[in-house]
Formats: sequence, C-alpha cells, structure tokens
Amino acid sequence: MDTLHIKGEEDTPEIVLDKKNGIFEISGRSLPEDVVEFYRPVLEWINHYKEAPNNKTEVMIKVEYLNTASSKLIQDVLMSFEKIQGSRVIWYYREDDDDMDAMGHEYAEIIELPFEFKSY
Repeated sequence: MDTLHIKGEEDTPEIVLDKKNGIFEISGRSLPEDVVEFYRPVLEWINHYKEAPNNKTEVMIKVEYLNTASSKLIQDVLMSFEKIQGSRVIWYYREDDDDMDAMGHEYAEIIELPFEFKSY
C-alpha cells in the first residue's frame, strides 16, 4: 500500500498516511478552498487501509486551526477510523489554545474511538 503524503502549505495541513511505518498524522492549518476535494484522497486511502490495517493505528492530529468546513471533514476522517480495530486518536494542542483543546474533546464525545490529549 502506497504512502499518502500531502505537503502542508499556508492554508492546508500536512498529511502523512504511512501504513508501513505506522504514521497517521494530520498537522498544521486546515482551510483549503475546496475542502471536500482536498480530503477526498485521505478518505479514499483510509477506505483502502481498512481492508488490511495494522494491528495498532494511532491517528495523530496536530492542527493549529480548522475552519468550519474542515472540522466536518476531520470528523469524517476520524469516523472512518472507527471501523478499524485497534485505532485511537492522539489529539495535540498548544497549551494556551483552549479552542483546539475543546474541539478535540467535542470530537471525543462523537467519535467512538479512544482519545488521548497532549499539550505542547
């Protein structure tokens, strides 16, 4: 299975989905112009990954900012991992960023996966 690596830019996050090395990470700012099109390859990759996942899948979310449209697609991404046995989310947020901390906790209430919260 090929690695999906989307380089982050000013308004788009860096995304690394690497089955071989066990890296599943979204980081940076997410406010792409066409959010559905931007996240389409991510959702497709996860759907393919579901067929033969690793025993353990730790999804690391290290976003600094999400616009409203991105927050819905991040929810869709996280919900895609719900069906994969052994998945969990590690939600990183800046220590002084109450909004991103609260957003992570909101996802944790909706998404049926274990969440771990880490400030930096």
